Amino acid sequence: MKISTKGRYALRMMIDLALNEENGYVPIKDIARRQEISDKYLEQIISVLNRAGYVKSTRGAGGGYKLTKKPEEYTVGMIMRLTEGSLAPVACLEDEENTCPRAEQCVTLGVWEKLYSAINDVVDNITLEDLVEQTKAIGGDYVI
Repeated sequence: MKISTKGRYALRMMIDLALNEENGYVPIKDIARRQEISDKYLEQIISVLNRAGYVKSTRGAGGGYKLTKKPEEYTVGMIMRLTEGSLAPVACLEDEENTCPRAEQCVTLGVWEKLYSAINDVVDNITLEDLVEQTKAIGGDYVI
């Protein structure tokens, strides 16, 4: 499993918004400058976050984006699943029910289930607030 730039940049953008929430709405160009990411690419990602209700926007002077909830209410898993889709390491675990005709005889299924469980355990137990605090602890105001 490999997380794409879309997922990584979405997480960086959300951390940036959380770090700068006291400034109100944050312009995309400011995030792009701090994160060293194309503002055009960030616009594509922010539209996904906006449609999902993770961020809200305003136009005009002082316009930009801000989080709709507190940073502790977002998990890494929420952001990754929104931008990446399933985090399952194999296709047969992507749906609620495993419909693979070989599932009962598959000796590797247990490996993939344990891996998937471990992935979910990690990403669902780290909040945006945790990452903000880590960023502050290392003296950073942006995430690279």
